[in-house]
Amino acid sequence: MTTELYPPERLGLARDAAAAAGLGAVLLTPGPDLRYVTGYDAKELERLTCLVVPADGEAFLVVPRLELPAARESPAGSLGVELVPWDETADPYALVAGRLPRGVATVGLADRMWAVMALRFRTAMPGAEQVAAGGVLRGLRMRKSAAEVAALREAGAAIDRVHRRVPGFVREGRTEREVARDIADAIIAEGHSRVDFVIVGSGPNGANPHAEPSDRVIRAGEPVVVDIGGTMPSGYCSDSTRNYCVGEPPADYRKYYEVLEEAQRASRAAVRPGATPEAVDAAGRDIIAAAGHAEHFFHRTGHGIGLESHEDPYIVAGNREALEPGMAFSIEPGIYPGPHGARIEDIVVCTEDGHEPMNVTERGLVIVG
Repeated sequence: MTTELYPPERLGLARDAAAAAGLGAVLLTPGPDLRYVTGYDAKELERLTCLVVPADGEAFLVVPRLELPAARESPAGSLGVELVPWDETADPYALVAGRLPRGVATVGLADRMWAVMALRFRTAMPGAEQVAAGGVLRGLRMRKSAAEVAALREAGAAIDRVHRRVPGFVREGRTEREVARDIADAIIAEGHSRVDFVIVGSGPNGANPHAEPSDRVIRAGEPVVVDIGGTMPSGYCSDSTRNYCVGEPPADYRKYYEVLEEAQRASRAAVRPGATPEAVDAAGRDIIAAAGHAEHFFHRTGHGIGLESHEDPYIVAGNREALEPGMAFSIEPGIYPGPHGARIEDIVVCTEDGHEPMNVTERGLVIVG
C-alpha cells in the first residue's frame, strides 16, 4: 500500500513539473508536498529537513543527522534518493546552495516552509529568485491515483463509523465540549491517527460554520451540527458533516433542512468530468437562493481533500477549471439563519461518468432521544 500511495515515479514527475514551470529547483520542507513526493512524514523542526529536486539533476534529501534513521525507515528510504545528513555545527542552507546546479536562477520553495527558513535560503542563494512551489505540484496532487482514492474511501468509511456513534453522545444536558471529547476519542478508535477538528454547534452555535466546542449545554428541541475529520495512518484525510436534534426540531428548521438536502443532492449530481467547480457550486446555491436563503449560505460549496483537509480544487464561484476524474473534494452547502443552522457534507471523487461518494451515512436529520 505504501509503494502504491507514494510511488517512486513521483520524483521524476516533480522534476518534470519544476522544469515545465521554468524553475531551476524545488525545495520541499516538511509538509504535504514533501510527503506527497516521497512518503516521508517528516517532523517540523527548527533543524532543516529539505528535499531538493533540481529540474536538471538528481534529487537529494537533506536531513539532520539525528533524523537520518527516521528518513531511512520512511518510504523515502526505498526511493533511491540520496540522503544527505548534516551535523549540528554545519550550515544546511549553504549545503543545499552548494549542491544545486550552477546557474539556477529561480527556486520554488514549499508553500508551508517557515519564514525563517525561506530567509536563510535567500541569504544562501542571493542570486536566485524565490517563488512558491505549491503551484508546481498542484496539478499532480489534484488528480488522485486509484491508491489515493482507496485511501480516501478508507478515511470516509472511518469517519462514517464515528457519525454512527454520535447519537450516543448527543444528549440533552450535556455540553458541546463533553460531546466533542467523546467524538475525538471515537475518531481515534475508528482508525484515524490524528484528530484534525471536531465542531459541535448546538442551537445558535450551529449558525457559526467554524464554531469551537464550548461549555454551552445542549437543550431539548435544539439542532446540533457535527462536522468532524481526522488524518488516517496513510496520511489521507476525512471530513463529514451531519445534523442531529434532541427531540423534535423547530418547524422552520425542518422546512429549510429539506431545502438543504435538495441543494446538496443537486450539487453532488452536477459533479462530472468537464463540469466546472463554479457550476457545481451554483447547482445547490440556486436552490437555496430560490427558497429565500441566499444570504444564509455565505461560504463556498466545497474544498479539495487529500493529504490536507483543505486543498485544491475549491468548489466556488469563479473557478472555471474543468473537473477531471480523480479530483476529490467536499460538497457542503449550509443554511445559517441565526437561531440555528445546518450543513450537509460529503467527500466525493469525480469519476469517468459522474462521482463516487466517500461518505454514505444518512444525510437526513437524525433525531436523538
